[in-house]
Amino acid sequence: TALAGIKPRLAGQDEILRNAQIAYHQAESQAETLRNLTERYEGFGGSVRRVMQEKKSESGLIGVVADLLKTEERYEAAIEAALGGSIQNVVTEEEGTAKRMIEMLKREKAGRVTFLPLTDMDHPAEFREMAALRERGVIGLADSLVSCDPRYRNLAKVLLGRVLVVQDFDTASAVERKYHRSLRIVALDGTQFSAGGAISGGAFRNASNLLGRRRELEALRAEAARYRTEAENAEKEIASIKEQRNGLRAENDALGSKLQQDMIAQNTARMDAERERDKAAAAAGSYEELKNENDAIGRQETDLAAEKREITDKLTASEQYEKETNERIAALQKSLQELEAEESGKSAAVAQWDLEISKVRQQADFEAGNLARIEEETRRLSEDLAEVTRSLSEDEADIAEKERNIGEIEKTILASDTAKSTSEKTLEESTARRTALAAAQKERLSRKDALQEQIAGLDKEVFRLNAKKEKLQESIDAQINYLWDEYQVTPSDAAALRDDSLGALPEMKKAAAEIRKRIRGLGPVNVGAIEEYKEVSERYNFLRTQHDDLVEAADNLQNIIAELDAGMRKTFRAQFAKINAEFDTVFREMFGGGHGTLELMEGEDILEAGVRVIAQPPGKKLVNMMQMSGGEKALTAISLLFAIQNLKPSPFCLLDEIEAALDESNVGRFADYLHKLTKHTQFIVITHRRGTMERADRLYGI
Repeated sequence: TALAGIKPRLAGQDEILRNAQIAYHQAESQAETLRNLTERYEGFGGSVRRVMQEKKSESGLIGVVADLLKTEERYEAAIEAALGGSIQNVVTEEEGTAKRMIEMLKREKAGRVTFLPLTDMDHPAEFREMAALRERGVIGLADSLVSCDPRYRNLAKVLLGRVLVVQDFDTASAVERKYHRSLRIVALDGTQFSAGGAISGGAFRNASNLLGRRRELEALRAEAARYRTEAENAEKEIASIKEQRNGLRAENDALGSKLQQDMIAQNTARMDAERERDKAAAAAGSYEELKNENDAIGRQETDLAAEKREITDKLTASEQYEKETNERIAALQKSLQELEAEESGKSAAVAQWDLEISKVRQQADFEAGNLARIEEETRRLSEDLAEVTRSLSEDEADIAEKERNIGEIEKTILASDTAKSTSEKTLEESTARRTALAAAQKERLSRKDALQEQIAGLDKEVFRLNAKKEKLQESIDAQINYLWDEYQVTPSDAAALRDDSLGALPEMKKAAAEIRKRIRGLGPVNVGAIEEYKEVSERYNFLRTQHDDLVEAADNLQNIIAELDAGMRKTFRAQFAKINAEFDTVFREMFGGGHGTLELMEGEDILEAGVRVIAQPPGKKLVNMMQMSGGEKALTAISLLFAIQNLKPSPFCLLDEIEAALDESNVGRFADYLHKLTKHTQFIVITHRRGTMERADRLYGI
């Protein structure tokens, strides 16, 4: 009884849940559609949408006016009319942003947009006709009817601060006339009176309300949240009802199972005894296996210990070799530094000698130049002497002068020869010193080459050791990175976690490889799985509820179909028996005797079985209807039709030449019987038989 009462409660809560879920999804879908329209700036101009695409990259873009101003629903038409085209203006932080956006629109030929920099909104104009605010039917200035962030208050005042909002058209017309059409007035229905007398009104073809989108979106979200809460409450109630139902079912099952437990207690005890005997036999058989396995484990432990000692020895030798290598590197680096210092000193000495050689070469070049100049002077004076000698006979007075000149020239030549000898001697000394310095330099170069060869060898050894050190360091870094990447632990943390009781390294590596294989088998990690699971879980719960409802509905339909089927079978049997009895009566009257029977085909479903008509006209044996003549078949069919009509008369019936195959006597019986049925049914008979037409109440001919 309790379970029967729970079922209608559960059905009622399921209905509430379905309705709430449907309403929630509808509201959520409408809100999502409206949000997408808002984000894509549907209803705004293409140029505005293009500018707002740059909002992420252009920090100075704030938004369109419609996004920054809010008002109550009853003022939306008036405020939107007051804003006019300004509702699609783009608000920016300063003029620079507007300039960049205008250049972009020009570059892409994407249209025109009006920009409102906040820096230019510092001093909005004041409304002067304050007396108009006290007129009857005046609600107030448009900027006082909108709400916005305080930093946009000047913007609202610039756009709406001089627009008067009134109740209706008549109020607006009266105020406009009183103030000589100098005010801009907007009625609540959106009708606008501009300064100068122009009136704008009517309605747009579409219901685009840019200013009310945010309000509609918030309302839809609130509605969706309400339906979601209602659905959650229904789910909780359903869960509570199902818990009660499960408790009752569990109680029924407990009562049923208690009887079964009493009946199977003896069998359970007997089966337990047999199972214990089997376990004892199995334990005796597995003892040897455990012993052999223990021996194998002991041998494996010995092998692992030997392998561990071998690895420890290798590690110690590697550490000792690394220490010796570091000491050799330090000694070689010290020797290298000493050789480099010696090389620096000798390079300075070589440079000094090179400087001395350069000075000697310069002095030699200078002396050689003087010698060449003196030789040239000697040659020129010799030519002058020859000229003097030739002209000696011509001018005796000049001879003495020339002789004095010659004496002076000879003295100069002697002085020049002395200077030349001194220069040649200096050159020879400089050449000897140069040769000695060259030999010393050659010896130093030889020693330098030897030192450089030794340094090159040491560099190679240092390079090799550094490469090995870097390789070891890379290996250490790789191990450290491996520890962090795989286990998020540092070497010190790993040392603290070291557990010698875990077994040998190969075994642990094998176990780790198996675990990695199992992890790889799990596939890639989906970082969005939590959110995805939440969404899929909600969808699954919704579909699961729908599925359960459909399954329950299907079960109900199956039960209803079964009930209908049983009722149809019962009704069909009863009505078929009545039709069979009535058919026999009508058959005898139509044929003037005989016998007629209806039988269902055997071995078939009663609702799908065919009907066999058995007829026995007067003076003939009982035969199947299909073995009768055409007239007999027609009269038998008419008898069946009239039998059904007798059981459930129809108010109207149309017969189309159904007696065409009858002979005259049977036509008369047909017409007479048809007259009996006119008490409950009106017949229209299409016929060309005389007997039928003679008995008709009315006759219509064509």
